[in-house]
Amino acid sequence: MKKPIAILEKTPFAIDPVPMEGCHSARAGAGLTTRIFRSFKLPASCEANLLHHRCTSKDFSVAEHVESLCTALLLGIERLEDVDEMRDDDGLTRIAGYQAPSARASRDFLEKFHDPDLVEAARQSALEQQLLAYIPESNDMLAGLGRVLGSSARQCAKAGTPPLTRATVDADATVVESGKSSAAFAYTGVRGYQPAVAMWAEADAVLAVEFRDGNVPARYQPLNVVKSAFSQLPGNVDFLAFRGDSAFYERELIGWLCDQTRPDGPEGRIEFAISAVMGKELHACCKRLGDSQWTTFATEKNGVLRQWAELAYVPSQTYEQKDSRPLRYVGLRLVKPQGELFDDGAQFKHIAICTNRTLPAVELIDWHRAKAGTIEHVHDELKNALAAAAMPSQLFGANAAWFTINCLAYNIASSIRAAVTDDNLRTARIKRLRLYLLNIAGRIVRDRRKIRLRLAATAERIALLIALFEKFPLRTVATG
Repeated sequence: MKKPIAILEKTPFAIDPVPMEGCHSARAGAGLTTRIFRSFKLPASCEANLLHHRCTSKDFSVAEHVESLCTALLLGIERLEDVDEMRDDDGLTRIAGYQAPSARASRDFLEKFHDPDLVEAARQSALEQQLLAYIPESNDMLAGLGRVLGSSARQCAKAGTPPLTRATVDADATVVESGKSSAAFAYTGVRGYQPAVAMWAEADAVLAVEFRDGNVPARYQPLNVVKSAFSQLPGNVDFLAFRGDSAFYERELIGWLCDQTRPDGPEGRIEFAISAVMGKELHACCKRLGDSQWTTFATEKNGVLRQWAELAYVPSQTYEQKDSRPLRYVGLRLVKPQGELFDDGAQFKHIAICTNRTLPAVELIDWHRAKAGTIEHVHDELKNALAAAAMPSQLFGANAAWFTINCLAYNIASSIRAAVTDDNLRTARIKRLRLYLLNIAGRIVRDRRKIRLRLAATAERIALLIALFEKFPLRTVATG
């Protein structure tokens, strides 16, 4: 008798050269992303904000361009050229109701967001002021895309229950490395871009983006993106707050936050906490305090002590209006264990927070530190789970639109996390959502004069998808 071949020493099948019959897709879960996009009324928002004479197309509407790119990003494309794979997916075409635009058509669409005249005007203005860095003004289309992003953030806030009435804006800039010859060198020594992103922390949604060249410092005009973020918040929010690192410790921004009648912003109090730049005066203020004036409140795993103290510090530049209370500075001191030193040879490391909040110091420090789990998480997901790090063009405006659409895709993924009934998925990263909910094989079938999507998944997973569909109401009508 012939000895059988071990399982791991053979392939137990042969590939049939005849294609499978029927209308099917390996990405049938993408119906969830189009469902959310349409339930959020984003097609109407795209048409209202992006319907510009330079962007007309006989083949695709602006909403179809944006929706197809969002869907492709959430399905896992790593560069713009990968969208051509979606065109060959007949099942995905039936699920979306239209064949996705080609990579060439998508590139043409993105390039409509670039205005060379505005870029040149910004460059000339910087030369006149003897500046190396400049931020081009957004053209009508790019500004409109920002409003679509804000609309998605407001809808995302409604996906969870109960509706959110508190809004903490977290802002930060990130370096996106790029090999494009048109990209400028960032402070990290690599070519790239340095977009500033502002998000709604409670909703886990991106509110605003300001795309920047790599050589634009994070501290350069930070007020613009913060204003844009607050302008996108809904009117039912009754608590406003802002958190930022030392890049946002800037006179004009802090003055705007302190002014309760602030121009181009919501009236009333905005509570904030911003990492202060540790200049010579502030550092000297921290060092003047004796050991007894520092209170230990935590010990890190490596033995470093975390201590706080109220600082009697008044900056040389005042940020307060008349009759306003002076800003509060809370110092944080990190103390190495005996005999150990920081990289600069010191036993202590000082940090300070500038704030108008009256929370106890430890609560304030924890609240301010929480931004590391929000805005930094967004940057990580944008660059590593989506395709914000793969710039598609040499044109500044096209890359700005690409980055913004990645943020829009992030908001759709965030709304899934907010609405999902499975607690294990509420904190899932986008890659897990993609594997569990989106990349599911399915087939379009006719059943008693109705078109249905039959999924190759467990009953539990199908029930989860149906529950998500119900959370985002939309009419179900066959196409064609």
